[in-house]
Amino acid sequence: MSTDRVSVHGGWASRWVFILAATGSAVGLGSIWKFPYMVGVYGGGAFVLVFLACIALIGLPVMLAETLIGRRARQSPANALKVLAQEAGHSAKWSWGAFAGMITALLILSFYSVVGGWSLDYIIDMGRGDFSGVTAEQVGAYFASVTADPWRLTLWHTLFMLLSALVIAKGVVAGLERSLRIMMPLLFVMLLVLLGYSMTTGHFMQGLHFMFDFSLERLLDGLLPAMGHAFFSLSVGVGSIMIYGAYMPKHSSLAGTVVGVALLDTFVSLLAGMALFPIVFAAGLNPSEGPGLMFISLPFAFGNVAFGQLMGVVFFILVAIAAWSSAISLLEPMVAYLVEKTKIRRAWVTFWLAFSCWFVGLGTVFSFNIWQQAKFFVNDGGAFHLYQWGAAGGLDFFGVIDFFTSRIMLPLGGLCFVVFAGWVMGREAVRDELSLRSPLLFALALFLMRYVAPVGILVVFAAQLWK
Repeated sequence: MSTDRVSVHGGWASRWVFILAATGSAVGLGSIWKFPYMVGVYGGGAFVLVFLACIALIGLPVMLAETLIGRRARQSPANALKVLAQEAGHSAKWSWGAFAGMITALLILSFYSVVGGWSLDYIIDMGRGDFSGVTAEQVGAYFASVTADPWRLTLWHTLFMLLSALVIAKGVVAGLERSLRIMMPLLFVMLLVLLGYSMTTGHFMQGLHFMFDFSLERLLDGLLPAMGHAFFSLSVGVGSIMIYGAYMPKHSSLAGTVVGVALLDTFVSLLAGMALFPIVFAAGLNPSEGPGLMFISLPFAFGNVAFGQLMGVVFFILVAIAAWSSAISLLEPMVAYLVEKTKIRRAWVTFWLAFSCWFVGLGTVFSFNIWQQAKFFVNDGGAFHLYQWGAAGGLDFFGVIDFFTSRIMLPLGGLCFVVFAGWVMGREAVRDELSLRSPLLFALALFLMRYVAPVGILVVFAAQLWK
């Protein structure tokens, strides 16, 4: 049975706006920052190959599930699962899974905003020439001084959160659609400029070989990290893609559009690696530097290559735009839910939610300075402590939030959505929403959602917890 529901929040003007929005949600710090350093750590081409396979087998079915749930119900994630479960004769308690996903999105935004604020800070620092001719040790000391200053981190965290809230407060058309029509093309242009510059460094082919040459013995090294990153890089599991799907035009090809988004996100990740590794090699750096690649290795690299200062500014603007487009997608699901439930004006709902995320984000700010000694889940010689000040091991506040969201809640959220679409909604509802003409393609999509993706997610979830 086809539906003709309409979202109370409005809708995208076209299929291409949905593609821009969903790509903006997916292309964040994971694509620009995390993907390149993971390629460096886990074996170059071997990691890339496994990552591409996992995108197709795990990430794509979950994204498909989220989008079709959102478009079918035309409501916020929690209300969408409630309505569709009742329609199919199942318990409305399925909505709890979506509500947990929306809370997860807010927790992620609380620390995402802090890291996004660093990128804004580095735009200014790079533009002033603070990194010109510096040594790697000086850049490391500079980053340490930035994170050691709670007032400085709070200022940039506040600015980043305000930028995200302003877009959401204006609504779907005036805020989200208008900003994404500018942000996403600008992101692609800047990435292409950076790629063009990389081709002039004399190390472009070295970068390509590093990314795409691989040895079979290294395939297993990055298997689990690649599976996890493929899942997280598409921004699935928290309801962001679902709420964007709720604004998607009914006549648009859902399956074709979702495949297009997954391909674009993957393409951006690959372009980021192709743009950054030649710069790293040109500066004589090790590409396996890990998480410090963006804020330590790359500023050093830009400070020691021709036209590096200008390209460094371009890079950190690119990072800021990618983080911004993802941040607004993290805030939108809960804003939509509260507007539907309370009928309070969108601007007020956005303000209070953004303030709550900002306040929780202060814990991440302080994790790098005044709360640096506060450790949670400490294993002290076999004795377990939930909290201990000054312990050598354990997780800081930022580490706890990151672990809880990334390794527990995101996989569970993705599992909830893909199982709901594959088993709860009903075969005919899924068939109607996908509108696939080929019975073979529909059977393949259903098989991936019912069997392949859930098993893959459970493997990633169990392995992450074991690790």
